[in-house]
Parts: sequence; structure tokens; C-alpha cells
Amino acid sequence: MLESADGASQARQRILQATFKVLSRHGYSKFNLSDVAAQAGISRPTLYKSFSSKEDLLAAFSQFELELVREELARSLGDRSGRERLEAVLQFLVDFYGSYQMRGLIEIEPAVVLTQMGKALPALSELIAGEITGQVDDPVAVAAALVRIAVCHYLVPGGDEHLLLTQLRVAAGVR
Repeated sequence: MLESADGASQARQRILQATFKVLSRHGYSKFNLSDVAAQAGISRPTLYKSFSSKEDLLAAFSQFELELVREELARSLGDRSGRERLEAVLQFLVDFYGSYQMRGLIEIEPAVVLTQMGKALPALSELIAGEITGQVDDPVAVAAALVRIAVCHYLVPGGDEHLLLTQLRVAAGVR
């Protein structure tokens, strides 16, 4: 029974990774489960064993992405503390938004991306607030500002990571 559950978990992981690739290539409006199944190297019936619908898959994908962000942030922070930890959070935001591979969707489907970001911002802000608590006076407000500033740089790229880091430091009250 354990092997079966592990196999299902691996299939689910492959499907979620394939979803990222299909969304990056085709966007949300042309997204379909047949493309995901083909990218994952499985049949549609196998895909339906893990996800009952396109909406179910996209909801799971959003959670999958958030978990990946959590893991990457944890790796970036390591065992840092104090000011060093706060600086690591700021650098994480710069690096993350500078390297996120689905940036092309902004040009293909800006309205969809903005809707998705509107749903993701509270979760990202909450994640960041948890990491900067004790480092700033109002971690909830500062985290919201940090995420929104980083998102602005993501939506309107200019290759100005140094300016982004400077703006994040100002928002966090770091001199």
C-alpha cells in the first residue's frame, strides 16, 4: 500500500511540474489537460486519478507553487538571524522575482496573471511577515509593501535589481 501511495505522489508531482511547463508555453486560456498529460508522460485517465478537473489541477498548482516558494525561502534563510535574516529575505525577493520563469505570461494574458497575483499576494505577504517578525515594527504592513514592490518590478521588468533591493530596504526600514 505504501508503494502505491508513493507512486501516486510521484505522479502528482510530475503532473504539477508538467503544469508549470504547459502554462509557461501556452498560458491559461490555451491550457488543457491533454497537453499536461503529454508533458507528464501519462494518459489523461491517469491524470484524472489525481485531478478531477482543470480547475482542480490549477488550484493544486497554486498550492504547489506556494510550497516551492516556502522551500526556497527556507533554503535562502538557512539559520540566519537578526539583520542578516532580514537582508536574506530582501535578497530572496529580488532573486525570486528576477528569475521566475512564467514572466512571459504577463505579455500573453495580463488580466489572468493579475487575477492570479491578486490571489497569491496575501499568501506571499503572510509568508514574508512570518520571517520578518521581530525585525521590523509592523511585519504585516512591511511584508505587504515588500511583496507589492517586488511584484511591480516583476510586472514591469527593467533589469534594475540593485534599485529593487534599495527600495525593499527602504520599505523595511533598513539603512
